[in-house]
Amino acid sequence: MKTYKPTTKSRRHMTTLPYRELLSGDVPHKPLLKSKKRQAGRNAFGRVTVRHQGGGHKRRLRAIDFKYDKKNIPARIETVEYDPFRSAFIGLALYQDGERRYVILPKSVHAGCSFVVSADAPVVPGNRLPLGSIPVGTFIYNIELSPGAGAALVRSAGNFAEVIAHDAGYAQVKLPSSEIRKVSDLAWASVGVVGNEEYNLVVIGKAGRSRWLGIRPTVRGTAMNPVDHPHGGGEGKQGRGLKRAKSMWGKPTGKGQKTRTPKKYSNVFIVSRRKVGKKRKG
Repeated sequence: MKTYKPTTKSRRHMTTLPYRELLSGDVPHKPLLKSKKRQAGRNAFGRVTVRHQGGGHKRRLRAIDFKYDKKNIPARIETVEYDPFRSAFIGLALYQDGERRYVILPKSVHAGCSFVVSADAPVVPGNRLPLGSIPVGTFIYNIELSPGAGAALVRSAGNFAEVIAHDAGYAQVKLPSSEIRKVSDLAWASVGVVGNEEYNLVVIGKAGRSRWLGIRPTVRGTAMNPVDHPHGGGEGKQGRGLKRAKSMWGKPTGKGQKTRTPKKYSNVFIVSRRKVGKKRKG
């Protein structure tokens, strides 16, 4: 981590990643860039549906390949780049047929390394195989939920899932949330741990840096009036006065409360629910 001299109060604890050491320093590949209109947390009617979003530095969208539909064609990582839309680093992959695509990079894979998407690929970081071909105990990322749908799970910096069993055409995968879930053996996953594992150690340091990232201020419910929030009201600083924490709209939130829909369609695929709150710490 990169630290700074404490020239101001906010600078004292602020940290950043040493990008000069981690990235290759190349400019983004222009054909894979596109613009994206900022929604600022608003829907088609212009109403705020996600709070605390807005502003921030202008960003260009990188077209990331989550489908990995170029099978049995080796590829070489040309550059390691920063992506403003995600915590993980991305790499520009040059396939042997001349096509270039952006992919999420795993730990220990750098510019010059090669990978292949194949059912017969060796189980080494960066390679992509069907879950049925990945042995128990292997760390994986970029996991498909259904064959051919594209990577949907485990894509953030430093994350990984673990294959813990194979049974009746399904692989049992332990996700970063501690949930154990069944995924079809025909779905594909990449081998390894997502790179940039020090991302969670970054200390933002000051409010302005959050605004550069497009994050607007959050007001505590206890600081509001009763008309504005279930936790609001009272003389001076007080507890919420409720057994369970609630959101602004009265729904359960935070503190390890279960908010999952009881009859969700994917319940049949969950072997063990994720552990939340104090139980997870133990």
